Amino acid sequence: MTSPLLELRNVETYYGPIMAIRGVSLTVNEGEIVAVLGANGAGKTTLLKTACGALDCRKGQVIFAGKEIQCRDPDWVARQGISHVPEGREVFPFLSVSENLMMGAYTRNDHEQISADLETVFEYFPILKNIRGRMAAYLSGGQQQMLAIGRGFMARPKLLLLDEPSLGLSPTLVSEIFEIVIRLNREQNISILLVEQNANVALQVSARGYVMEVGGMVMDDDSATLLESDDIKEFYLGKKDEGARGLRRWKKKKTWR
Repeated sequence: MTSPLLELRNVETYYGPIMAIRGVSLTVNEGEIVAVLGANGAGKTTLLKTACGALDCRKGQVIFAGKEIQCRDPDWVARQGISHVPEGREVFPFLSVSENLMMGAYTRNDHEQISADLETVFEYFPILKNIRGRMAAYLSGGQQQMLAIGRGFMARPKLLLLDEPSLGLSPTLVSEIFEIVIRLNREQNISILLVEQNANVALQVSARGYVMEVGGMVMDDDSATLLESDDIKEFYLGKKDEGARGLRRWKKKKTWR
């Protein structure tokens, strides 16, 4: 039986006097991909920022690997094994691709393994190897998203927090990005908490899902059940998109040890 890696228990987080998330509870078990769905303003990004220490919760507990981590410095939280890939591909624009990736490894001093992990990133994202000397400001949106995920991996996290990785990308790129998300989970044993508005893709890659509305959790279940939920179909799914179809085709071709 897998054990909980991340737990949020009745968490409340505010922006000044405004409550952004209220009474939120969530669990990510070791080895899982867990999706959080919801419209803009539902509190999804706030949830991730609370989990990584970028925002302090006013009430509740954030527990990671058995330790309470709420109200701790984000640098300390990162060193415990949580890596946050924020919404909007926040790369360092005037650093090269290689320099951005090395920034992800700033907490580490195992230099030989860092070099090996850099090659792993280039294996997952071959285009980044070809442009590793280029400044991040001159990359396409898809390349910047690959770079942001690669930088998150370079911290060698136990848990990767991904905020809207499909935002602004073509269906083909969405499929490619989520292929790598699956591989990071299965090949590198990285648990993933995925915030995503593209419910089709999110529920295709995840084991379980949560749905947020107006700062609170309104639904949670295994992803297959959520995909068949009438409420989810009505409010989040609609017509099946090309990114999800491409991802399903890719998954059928793969076998995993």
